Order: sequence, then C-alpha cells, then structure tokens
Amino acid sequence: MKQWPLLDLEDTFGDVLRKLMRGRRMPADRLARAALIPEESLAAWLADDGVPQRDDAVTLARVLDIDEARIVERAQAKWYPDEVAAPHVRRHAQAPHPSNGFLLTSIEDGESCALVDPAGDPQALLARLDGVDERLAYILITHKHADHCDAASEIAAAFPRAQIVMHELDAHAIGSLAKEAIKIRDGEVLGFGANGHIQMLHTPGHTDGSSCFLYNATLFTGDTLFAGSVGGCFGDRTGYADILESVATKLFTLPIDTTVMPGHGPPTKIGWERSHNPFFRADGAR
Repeated sequence: MKQWPLLDLEDTFGDVLRKLMRGRRMPADRLARAALIPEESLAAWLADDGVPQRDDAVTLARVLDIDEARIVERAQAKWYPDEVAAPHVRRHAQAPHPSNGFLLTSIEDGESCALVDPAGDPQALLARLDGVDERLAYILITHKHADHCDAASEIAAAFPRAQIVMHELDAHAIGSLAKEAIKIRDGEVLGFGANGHIQMLHTPGHTDGSSCFLYNATLFTGDTLFAGSVGGCFGDRTGYADILESVATKLFTLPIDTTVMPGHGPPTKIGWERSHNPFFRADGAR
C-alpha cells in the first residue's frame, strides 16, 4: 500500500510560467514579442488552456534564461516524483485549505511528536491528534499564511506543553501566541526525542519569515520548495531572488536523498529537485 496519496503537483505549467515571468520581471507582451509568439497563445498557456509545443517551450526558456530541457519536460508533463518512504511522518489534508499538514514522530524514541503547520478545521485536526497527548513537543510553523497556521490557537490550547516555533518576522500572524513562541534562528537546533534534533532553516522569499525544518534527512519546506516548483513571493522585504537563493544555498546543499515534505503537493527529494526543478539550471545557475 502506498504511504502517500497521489497528489497533483502544486503548480501547473501556467503557474510555473507565470512565476518565472514575475521573477524575471518579464510582462506577457514583452515576452511574446521577444519569443515571436502570439500574445493570444501565451495568454492561453498562462490560463492552462493548452501548453506550448517543444520549439515554443525552448524559445520561452531562452528568452527567460532558464533551463530548456526542464521547461520542455514540464510543458510535456513528463516528470512526477517517485514514491518516498517516511514511516515517521504522517500527512493530513487541512480542509478547507489545500495545504499539507504533518505529524512527525521521533525515530529515536518513537514517542516524541511535532506538528508541522497547524491549519484547517481545528476539530478535524484535534481528532487526528487524538492519542498524542503530552507527546507533542513542538508546533512548528513554516510561515504566516492562514492555510499553514490558522488553527494554532486551538492546538496550543489543547496541547499547552507543546512549544510553538516560528520566525519572528511572521509570528504576528498567530497573535498573542507569538510572545511565548521559540523564535527561529537560522541553523540552530531543537532537541527532539531521546537524542535527536530538528534544525531550523530561515528560507525567506515566499514570506519574510518563511522557514524550513530538517529532521533526520526529512525536510519540511512549507511554501519555499515544492515538487517541480517554488513558492510565490509575498514578502515585504524579500522576493524572487531571495527564495531562489534560499533553495540553492540552504536546501540544495543538503544530501540528495533528503526527503522533502512540502506545504502543497506530493513529497519529493532534494536530488530530484536539483535535476528537474525548472527554476534552477543543471549548472547551478538560477
């Protein structure tokens, strides 16, 4: 039996193209002219009404200065991550949001737990946490958007011994809970389980306080890195260059077998993203 449901990739080809255009500050009319592509065709692709043929995809890649093979692969829907095995992680949907939440259990003692991104219907989430009780050590929040933290107050009330962990630049989203939260310090670690630890990584770009959590070769990326894409940029101080820098210097430097648990879409691995993600090139450029 598969551990993970077959989830759609978070971003369609149109989503990827739109993010690339924003990142390159390339409006549709200018891209269409430079690529010698009718504006109506480009508008259709952005609306996911069809995709470009190979030659047009290559032309788009050249004008946008991105990897040709990867954008063709994405346009032709030729890549999807293989199944990953992570028995110490339990994913749950966060209806009414389309986001992923995760319950992490310590490999060292099989007891200590951490909840990643408390969001969605609080009662449904509490039902999923039934039996966890005092084993919940941390409530880890990757960033400030509601689909990742809007159930924080109810979960904190139900698990008063669990420590909330969030970057100070985003912590205002959880109101008064921010006062007691452990503030993320890039690269520092939290003790977890008998002898384990969770490393905190500040990865700004999607939001100013966006962060990832690394535990035993499993990386929870929120909306920083998805299978085949990166998050949109909604920071007040940070933007597209920052999210690419975050991924390239803090995530892609991890071992290739590191499993990635993103805030949306299916799990993936660092090695697969280094080989297939269209926001990065094989030569490491971005």
